Amino acid sequence: MRTKKFTAAALLAAALTLSACTSGSDEPSTTVSEVAPDDKAATVLDTPFEKPDLVLTDTDGKEFDLREQTKGRPTLIYFGYTHCPDICPLTMNNLAVAKKSLPEAQQDELRVVFVTTDPGRDTPAELGSWLKGIDADIVGLTGDFATIQAGARTVGISVEKPVEKKDGTYISTHGTQVIAFSPKTDQGYVLYGEDATVADWSADLPELIKGENP
Repeated sequence: MRTKKFTAAALLAAALTLSACTSGSDEPSTTVSEVAPDDKAATVLDTPFEKPDLVLTDTDGKEFDLREQTKGRPTLIYFGYTHCPDICPLTMNNLAVAKKSLPEAQQDELRVVFVTTDPGRDTPAELGSWLKGIDADIVGLTGDFATIQAGARTVGISVEKPVEKKDGTYISTHGTQVIAFSPKTDQGYVLYGEDATVADWSADLPELIKGENP
């Protein structure tokens, strides 16, 4: 798959893709601001991101040091929430399907991390139950919202505090990129937008696991 190039500094200054996911109403509301006006799934960064320095709680209720416990492993990180009506479950399911097509050894190497943007509702048990229906090997993390928001910002992902309106509509606005971190450098060097398909992931995962450009 062909990729586009973009600098991490430019991404931090730009408006990244945001999804205003609404639950509690008949129709989800989604607003999108594009990073670049093209349809390529992967963005290879000229200047990679450092892995977020996050210590959160996993689905077993245990402390999880993101940097330490994914060190030296190909790692994909996504910020989203379990009550999302569309983009979050689609992204995770696409990844899970592609991952299962890999040889078992590569599946064991890969770390997929889902960090909730809605920690008020996404308890460890809630996260664990939701991820079990997708791929029980995905690492689910929750914790203090301010800590999660700050960690997301270090990799250019915007996360806004969830808001519940008077009519019961629940809105959580968050960036929809998946960031791939190299096992060689532990730096995030490829971004994937919400339009990445199973075919995109199936083609790219073997290269990402080796720490190479897709």
